[in-house]
Amino acid sequence: MAMRRVASTAARAFASPSSLVFTRQLQASPGPKKIVGVFYKANEYAEMNPNFLGCAENALGIREWLESKGHEYIVTPDKDGPDSELEKHIPDLHVLISTPFHPAYVTAERIKKAKNLQLLLTAGIGSDHVDLKAAAAAGLTVAEVTGSNTVSVAEDELMRILILVRNFLPGHHQVINGDWNVAGIAYRAYDLEGKTVGTVGAGRIGRLLLQRLKPFNCNLLYHDRLKMDPELESQIGAKLEEDLDKMLSKCDIVVINTPLTEKTKGMFDKEKIAKLKKGVLIVNNARGAIMDTQAVVDACNSGHIAGYSGDVWYPQPAPKDHPWRYMPNQAMTPHISGTTIDAQLRYAAGTKDMLDRYFKGEDFPAENYIVKDGELAPQYR
Repeated sequence: MAMRRVASTAARAFASPSSLVFTRQLQASPGPKKIVGVFYKANEYAEMNPNFLGCAENALGIREWLESKGHEYIVTPDKDGPDSELEKHIPDLHVLISTPFHPAYVTAERIKKAKNLQLLLTAGIGSDHVDLKAAAAAGLTVAEVTGSNTVSVAEDELMRILILVRNFLPGHHQVINGDWNVAGIAYRAYDLEGKTVGTVGAGRIGRLLLQRLKPFNCNLLYHDRLKMDPELESQIGAKLEEDLDKMLSKCDIVVINTPLTEKTKGMFDKEKIAKLKKGVLIVNNARGAIMDTQAVVDACNSGHIAGYSGDVWYPQPAPKDHPWRYMPNQAMTPHISGTTIDAQLRYAAGTKDMLDRYFKGEDFPAENYIVKDGELAPQYR
């Protein structure tokens, strides 16, 4: 295999590959590679900031570098369906780069067609747009820029919590509409202090959110497969709740910070939502498919969920008739939390670094691997 041996940390994170898995080697041999990037189109906004790298026009800022090395770099926003631009390049591409904000859905069917494909890179965090089991079975490597937008997403979650707790949006809409009705806002505006906030998942983003919440003097809970480092847990003042349902029943605010996997898809269905406090506020910047779409709508309509905010939908981009656009007490946006300019600079640099390592036949940072040698990272198993 052209890649060097995995570092010891990676070896501990991934089990030994199955002998039934064929691994497509990440070649370090000379010769041009075909790299396809799928990014959203920015139109007139593309030229407004030289650091706006995450759009199709600026394409992570790596075109000149790739082409100087003799590689072909195809960039398109057109990603869905059999007649899409992406589909035309599936049979002969070597590397596919996508983002969680405009994901190229890499199905088992596409993987089967992609005879030359070796590497799937996510410019950002979250690779659930890839059929990971199919990628593992095909021996592909899937990697992302771990940590690149942790701060961006955690800050956005804190903002959304405050928007919901303080009933901010109705007041903002009053100003736009020329109205002035303090009572229409104040009757359901609260302080964050003293509220119980629970995060479902306490990885990098969940832990950072809890740290950001500490100064607000909240009661902080978390549910995760791993217990936090005791010293950090003590510093934050957070408590592990091993029973998710028990934690949910205690929370005034629930934040979703778990990856989308087979186990978490549709996790928050009608039955799970019924276990939440009446009047709960939910923030979800993880993945839209973790929620049962209609169950969320019904709970918002009934008032069981008093407010729902997030930037993740399924599918993405969300169709114009997606019911979350029209449910009451929502503070939804397009998928923007992890694509601040600061985050774009980080995930563009991280993507370039992994491409450079790929060309040289070197390992990636161990924490970046999502699929390697036929094995999924622990959080996706």
